[in-house]
Amino acid sequence: MGKEPESQNTFTLINDKTGESYKLPVLDGSTGPSVIDVQKLYAQTGHFTYDPGFTSTGSCESRLTYIDGDKGILMHRGYSIEDLAEHSSYLEVCHALLYGDLPNKQEMEKFERNITYHTMVHEQINYFYRGFRRDAHPMAVMCGIVGALSAFYHDSLDIWDPEQREISAHRLIAKIPTLAAMTYKYNVGQPFMYPRNDLSYAENFLYMCFGLPAEPYKVNPVLASAMDKILILHADHEQNASTSTVRLAGSSQANPFTCISSGIASLWGPAHGGANQAVLEMLDEIGDKKNIPEFIKRAKDKDDPFRLMGFGHRVYKNFDPRAAVLKKSCDQVLENLGVSDPRLELAMELERIALEDDYFVSRKLFPNVDFYSGIILKAMGFPTSMFTVLFAVARTVGWISQWKEMIEEPTLRIGRPRQLYTGPVARPYVPMDKRK
Repeated sequence: MGKEPESQNTFTLINDKTGESYKLPVLDGSTGPSVIDVQKLYAQTGHFTYDPGFTSTGSCESRLTYIDGDKGILMHRGYSIEDLAEHSSYLEVCHALLYGDLPNKQEMEKFERNITYHTMVHEQINYFYRGFRRDAHPMAVMCGIVGALSAFYHDSLDIWDPEQREISAHRLIAKIPTLAAMTYKYNVGQPFMYPRNDLSYAENFLYMCFGLPAEPYKVNPVLASAMDKILILHADHEQNASTSTVRLAGSSQANPFTCISSGIASLWGPAHGGANQAVLEMLDEIGDKKNIPEFIKRAKDKDDPFRLMGFGHRVYKNFDPRAAVLKKSCDQVLENLGVSDPRLELAMELERIALEDDYFVSRKLFPNVDFYSGIILKAMGFPTSMFTVLFAVARTVGWISQWKEMIEEPTLRIGRPRQLYTGPVARPYVPMDKRK
């Protein structure tokens, strides 16, 4: 477990105009950069901080996930993402995020049972889908359907009851894959498939997506393993945009279903959850392997807006630790399926050329998790419109764990960011007939 933040020194702030100095506490976490505690800054100085995008602001205290982008480190509850992806399962990672530790055998059996027997959704939810157009974007459907869960599960909406919080967490982790599969089936015009209690989490999801009532469906173990790793690698990622959205919504004491729906809406943004879809769209733009040199040249041109999607990462300045894990799965999936898809062949050739090019290697612009996940999901048969939905399935445990952690903090307060106002100052009201 992590340690409580401690104030071991102070940061002195000096006002150049008045010469006044102010001492602010510096808090040290269990690892990573220390933070300057500015909670009393306004009271002491009459000033706010200004940080668009909050990239230099610690918005909360958390024990869940730690990232060191310079060193390529991602840990959940202290466990490295490499160890979790290699040796664990998605539901084990869910248990660690929710409760702080990987489960023992008895804890795992109980947790799996709780999740498995929550996978079915209320039968009336089927009728909700009929209100959407068949060609509606799956993320639009998911925003509405997940938010609507609060209309069906009234017995777990009291956020101050620990037991109800836990039930809601289990329901969300269990039911969102079911809803995602139903969303996919509705989009392609196929009948919904009820979940099966004899399958693992990843197997069950693939079965609900690709099974048909007319014939038996056997889940490919290679695909199930790859799906499980995709879920693990996307389970949580510290205070990103969608997680911050969930926390901000939750700070108003909204119920967890609506909070997770707000996270899905934030994830839908192409700058956040649409990166693996952007990889496939980029491959479509390149079109053919013979065009790769031209696009590599364009990517190096700082005056050309073209960028290689799926290479490099905003957070990881060295390498994305999730990418190496998923590359192995990607190779296994493509070999197992024996797919002959020009776009997938194009992706592999692009990867090879970029990894041999000193421009990308010297700048550490290596393929990231989105590059490989997009290729895997395409090979499995998912349309690009479902990619972000699958991201939401994986990230649900991170969202609900972050929400649960926040609600259980005694210092919980409603989020209220400040602003630097640059609009007009006080103006007199002018009647319409006298306005120019």
